[in-house]
Amino acid sequence: MSIQIHRGRCFCGAVAIEVTGEPAGMGYCHCESCRHWSAGPVNAFILWEPDQVRITKGQEHVLQYSHTENSERKWCAKCGGHLMTGHPGLKLIDVYAAVVQSVEFKPGIHVNYAESVLPMKDGLPKMKDFPTDFGGSGEVVSE
Repeated sequence: MSIQIHRGRCFCGAVAIEVTGEPAGMGYCHCESCRHWSAGPVNAFILWEPDQVRITKGQEHVLQYSHTENSERKWCAKCGGHLMTGHPGLKLIDVYAAVVQSVEFKPGIHVNYAESVLPMKDGLPKMKDFPTDFGGSGEVVSE
């Protein structure tokens, strides 16, 4: 079996990334921080192990901002296109679903649903904050 390679890029193409293998998870985050950062009502995430993510072009254009110790948000300095958010405590990287379009997005969970401004009735589990293995309460809330 061959290892899948997916390529993505920022909005202008100055930064290119590559992810390999299978993602660790996919879903939606409804927290205020992600909403503010993405300028949208929800953030679609695809989580990868750090060794599965590589910037293949334009590293010199990548800027980073850490709003909290839990997030290292990265984007292209030329176009402002968002690329990924590192989560050092979780040892995972969220490469935005829109950046790696060849990955079939199959969300499995909603996190921080207590902060939702866009109710989504899709039958997926809705976590009040995070699952317990990610440091959250593990509490599921209703749609």
